[in-house]
Amino acid sequence: MAMEIKIVEASLKDLRKLQEIARRTFLESFAAVNTAENMQFYLDHHFSEELLSAELMNPDSRFFFALDGAVTMGYLKIHRGSAQTVLPNDHALEIERIYINQLYKGNGIGKIFVDKAVDLAGEYGAKYIWLGVWEHNVPARRFYEKNGFITFSKHFFKLGDDEQTDLLMKRVISA
Repeated sequence: MAMEIKIVEASLKDLRKLQEIARRTFLESFAAVNTAENMQFYLDHHFSEELLSAELMNPDSRFFFALDGAVTMGYLKIHRGSAQTVLPNDHALEIERIYINQLYKGNGIGKIFVDKAVDLAGEYGAKYIWLGVWEHNVPARRFYEKNGFITFSKHFFKLGDDEQTDLLMKRVISA
């Protein structure tokens, strides 16, 4: 049976579902290459109910789920304005997270999320979209390059007590 992928914006009533998919996909993506202590610290601090609630209520931060019926396959998190994590400005839209459940990778969900971000950037009048991706996450880097992103800088990302390097990538939005 073919998947019917639907993109739905998350709201405060989706807090538990968001927390569950965020924790699961982060663990799937990075548990094998980080210590259990650093992973737990990150999960506790970045996916807490308090933080996710505040982000869900921030008008400059938005979350979207990819659904196939009742199944949540992944999520997109974007920021604009002062909600952006590294380069807050009014000319850009940040993709902070695109995470897909391992079972559903390779089904075009990431591309759908990038297209959603491009549409939102257009609505907001942003000149470009940017994101940070871990330098050692080669599949993600290739995915973003394939979708028109180029590396323009880097910054340090703290995962527990481990300082890692994220490459900053951007995609210019056509006028």
